[in-house]
Amino acid sequence: MIDISASVMQYLLAFTVAAPLLGAAAALLPAPPGLKGRSPGQAVLRHGVTVTGAVLAAAVVLALGFDHDAPARFQATTDISWIQALNVRIHLGIDGISLPLLVMTALLFFLCALYSYFKLPAGPSPKAFVALLLVLESGTLATFAVLDLLLFFLAFEMVLIPMYFLIARWGGDQRRAAAWKFILYTLLGSVVMLLGLLLIGLNAGTFDMVALATDNGRELTHTTQILAVLAIGTGLAVKTPMWPLHSWLPAAHTAAPTVGSVLLAGVLLKMGTYGFVRILLPVTPDGMRTFAPYLGAFAAVGIVYGSLACLALARKGSKGDLKRLIAYSSVGHMGFVLLGIATMTPTGVNGALFANIGHGLITGLLFFLVGALKDRYGTSDLDTLAGATGAALYGRAPRLGALLAFAAVASLGLPGLAGFWGEMLALFGAFDPADGLSRPAFLTYMAIGGFGTLLTAAYLLIVVRRVCMGEHLPADPEAHPEARPDHLPAPLADVHGYEFAAWTPLVALTVLAGLWPAVLLGLTDPAVQKLLAGGNA
Repeated sequence: MIDISASVMQYLLAFTVAAPLLGAAAALLPAPPGLKGRSPGQAVLRHGVTVTGAVLAAAVVLALGFDHDAPARFQATTDISWIQALNVRIHLGIDGISLPLLVMTALLFFLCALYSYFKLPAGPSPKAFVALLLVLESGTLATFAVLDLLLFFLAFEMVLIPMYFLIARWGGDQRRAAAWKFILYTLLGSVVMLLGLLLIGLNAGTFDMVALATDNGRELTHTTQILAVLAIGTGLAVKTPMWPLHSWLPAAHTAAPTVGSVLLAGVLLKMGTYGFVRILLPVTPDGMRTFAPYLGAFAAVGIVYGSLACLALARKGSKGDLKRLIAYSSVGHMGFVLLGIATMTPTGVNGALFANIGHGLITGLLFFLVGALKDRYGTSDLDTLAGATGAALYGRAPRLGALLAFAAVASLGLPGLAGFWGEMLALFGAFDPADGLSRPAFLTYMAIGGFGTLLTAAYLLIVVRRVCMGEHLPADPEAHPEARPDHLPAPLADVHGYEFAAWTPLVALTVLAGLWPAVLLGLTDPAVQKLLAGGNA
């Protein structure tokens, strides 16, 4: 680690949050003479790569300058009065919980900008695309950096409009219906969440998340905590998404452009679970303890439901869409995150945070790969990909097939890769939940979650077998002319250079997190211990 002064760290965090917003405004300006590139949109796409690259560099320096001996302490803090009448402050800071999410968010946006520079989705002006991408980045980074409830809400809502337009204007079939479903679900959830945030702030006399966490709910009555958890939890559950509030997700993922799906799965879903950890666990512990068994039950059902939906889509003849299948897999994976949170134990919450990062890396890679398949085939229909004229990727594009197989086995939780530790720790947390929670109930949830891991392995291995190996072609060339060599599919373009550049960091980090989990757990565990102790640890 490097020694960086507190003031420099403070400016770096402020730059990380504000730079994408400034970059979005600059993207809408005319390109200076001589910088227009090979086409009118070339300069603005290069601008997007530059801004997201600068933000990623700032996030990496923040991580290097972070005091790893005190990850439970908020660092790089800014605290400025903003609305005095409501005691709302521009309060920024990062700890061991938010730092990994901040860095992963900056990385995914940079990789998406780099990918789009070479493969811009068909749609309106590149200027609008880059500006929306940067506004979306600013909102997501702010969500993980702000320490005021009302600022958190503003950042939480800031991402809705950019994502709506990215789906509605640059998406595929049924994009407008999917975009409307996305924004209606999330807006309705956010209205309820705002009421809960106001209920906490007005009753406690402050919206400062650090002060509220330190107080640990002592200023809030049990009834207030119950109402706050119900309201805020509903809004966060929609964004997570938790079964049965998930139905907007498959449509949004299926219709979104490739980078939209990557960011939706890799970043936006994490905002909901982060809110559970950052706000509800420390601020309303009694309310969370009341609702934890129900949250665990919804999480366990979501794990199995998502896996069964994926199995149905993977079945031959079901005309299942591979993007939709991965979207449903997110419902199951995020179920493990919610189960870990519901245990209210350091083990479970650490598992939830680890699973958040693992899911962001692995599912982001999966959506990149499915986007590449769709570009090559013109479809992501699983039956088409696996049919007689289908992929058989190991033979036609071996590097692409190997990457798809790697992402699939990482997603099913293979030990040694990032998908394993989070789910395992969440199940361990359910084995011994916090005091006051029903152990028989959580043991049941653990068993259901364990069964869900088997279903997850089943559908992902089916996908690998069908897409990477293709369907078996009969040996009789007269009865089945499609099996003759002159009828076999032509070779596919394998991994392009820009795809390799965009995907390699995700592969490397998936392996690193799986082989060296202490890098992440060493950051999150002290912060989680302090958070669950009400800031007194």
